[in-house]
Amino acid sequence: MLKNHYKKNTLEAGCDEAGRGCLAGPVFAAAVILPANYSNPLLNDSKKLTEHQRYTLRQHIENDALAWAVASVDNNGIDKINILKASIHAMNLAIAQLKITPEFILVDGNRFVSESGIPFTCIIKGDAQYQSIAAASILAKTYRDDFMCEQHKLYPQYGWDSNKGYPTAKHYDAILQYGITPLHRRSFNLYRQQELSFN
Repeated sequence: MLKNHYKKNTLEAGCDEAGRGCLAGPVFAAAVILPANYSNPLLNDSKKLTEHQRYTLRQHIENDALAWAVASVDNNGIDKINILKASIHAMNLAIAQLKITPEFILVDGNRFVSESGIPFTCIIKGDAQYQSIAAASILAKTYRDDFMCEQHKLYPQYGWDSNKGYPTAKHYDAILQYGITPLHRRSFNLYRQQELSFN
């Protein structure tokens, strides 16, 4: 069971991103404020869940959360400011879209800059420790997957319906054969011949 708060009696928003390691598409981020005593035994880091579990939990999160939001920075923005800054900016965009302003932010990872001035803490592997971060990881992951599956219809040769833009052998082979698309991140090494694991 994940923890439901970092600070007692504080309106906390959990934040996470999805798609940092992809060769194509935006980086997505989500922010979620859960009720103070919220409990869902199925809630976990999105990487530890099946696709079906993620989408089932997304419905629960959206129904149960006090507030939630999803935002993204596209590949052109990533190329302009770099993937780390783009990820942080996407998280800040999601926080800014929350219908309730949080008093504190829990961020998955070890780097963050608050554009709102709201205090925060970074927690390495926080999506496996806190419910709000896990919830954010699920929203960011599923909304990004939805986006890449839609783009697959335009560019089916890259296999984005299965690899979601991550660096797989099929994805690299398709880039070599067909070239890059307007969705590819030009600042990334798009021609490395190496298959990497992905979630």
